[in-house]
Amino acid sequence: MTTPYSSLALADPLKRAVADMGYENMTPIQAQAIPVVLAGQDVMGAAQTGTGKTAAFSLPLLQRLLKHENPSLSPARHPVRALVLLPTRELADQVAQQVKLYAKYTHLRSAVVFGGMDMKPQVEELRKGVEVLVATPGRLLDHIEAKTAVLNQVEYVVLDEADRMLDIGFLPDLQRILSYLPKTRTTLLFSATFSPEIRRLAESYLQNPITIEVARPNETASTVEQHFYLVDDEDKRRAIRQILKDRQLRQAFVFCNSKLGTARLARALERDGLKTTALHGDKSQDERLKSLAAFKAGEVDLLVATDVAARGLDIKDVPAVFNYDVPFNAEDYVHRIGRTGRAGAEGLAVTLVTRNDNRLLGEVEKLLKKKLDLEHLAFEEEKPRGRFNDGRRAWRGRDEGEEATEEARPRRDRDREGSGSSTPRRPPRPAAAPADPFFDQPYEASAPAEDAAPAPWEKSARPARAGVSANIRSKRKVAALFKASEPSSSSS
Repeated sequence: MTTPYSSLALADPLKRAVADMGYENMTPIQAQAIPVVLAGQDVMGAAQTGTGKTAAFSLPLLQRLLKHENPSLSPARHPVRALVLLPTRELADQVAQQVKLYAKYTHLRSAVVFGGMDMKPQVEELRKGVEVLVATPGRLLDHIEAKTAVLNQVEYVVLDEADRMLDIGFLPDLQRILSYLPKTRTTLLFSATFSPEIRRLAESYLQNPITIEVARPNETASTVEQHFYLVDDEDKRRAIRQILKDRQLRQAFVFCNSKLGTARLARALERDGLKTTALHGDKSQDERLKSLAAFKAGEVDLLVATDVAARGLDIKDVPAVFNYDVPFNAEDYVHRIGRTGRAGAEGLAVTLVTRNDNRLLGEVEKLLKKKLDLEHLAFEEEKPRGRFNDGRRAWRGRDEGEEATEEARPRRDRDREGSGSSTPRRPPRPAAAPADPFFDQPYEASAPAEDAAPAPWEKSARPARAGVSANIRSKRKVAALFKASEPSSSSS
């Protein structure tokens, strides 16, 4: 049963903003969380990405902040009253844009601060005064130390994607930030999964929270069709191309476990003729924003990303997700496939499993509490003989500029030659040049130097001349002058 937004006790400016965005009915997390936040209670929410968490905390916070709304231009009239913390730059920027859209008909101000960019524009915006501050923990601490962010009037704190912030290692930063805040406040914690660490964090900083679970903890969306294919490592790229072709998919996410693997795979897929861009932590913020803009505009077929870089990205209508590597952390599987099938839409999640991934796959099964069946994928195209597959290992067989041995040649080639196929064979290698017999003769020592006659082109040594060499000048005789010493006087 759906609940319309009109049933909420929201102010007219917020209702207008929601209507402008085309929203009519609330998602399950919104229907459960918004009334609780409006009542001023702490919330511990378990919801997958793409379920409308941003609106679930943004709308009630803005509603409660309307009592502080002030049209004055004075920064003192606009202190920070709501703080939203997120793990990545992309997610922080995305949430900040949503908050601006919800608050566009009010006098409430918002700003976003994150790393990877110059602090000066952020400092200028903070000095103007903002009621809602969206930030990543590291950059927020920079502003706190620079005294450009003052948090002594914060009334609401949101920890979004809290499990990811703990995975990245933000717990010490979170503890420092929370120590700067007033003790009396409302704290909202949202996470796609509930782990023991998340529960300990909630016990430390939340006061009698209301637990809201849209789906069973660690449960994947029912609208996502999941497949696990057992393939060799060198066949993973072929599998992606095959599934894209069979399913007629226009775009997809591809996840890797490392930044280096992400960059290499993106280059390899680009060589295969697929428009590809990479998203990982080693890229500058400007490069990452350009990659996202190109993918959203449909200029790119595949977005190859790491878990951290793609966490929380809200890109609509992404039909498929490929797990090129089985994630090291089983909970990342839930986050990865949450990139597709968002807000009730259908999606496809494909995980490419090798025989070395048994332990990692077992962790995913344990998390999902069900047995995962491995499927086999029939390839239509032959295995390519290029030098690279994903950039990490070479194909077996001929290399560029290198002849394969008889044992290393593909068996199908040998069978083809034996069956009398009409396929033309390579021309034989040219015969080697005949060996020179001179180099086969044994070594013979040459005559001693004193017995050997000098070569005709060498000059004979001149006999030495008796006497002193003309090059040595004789020393001239000179008189030596000595000062006679006075005789010592003897005592009488």
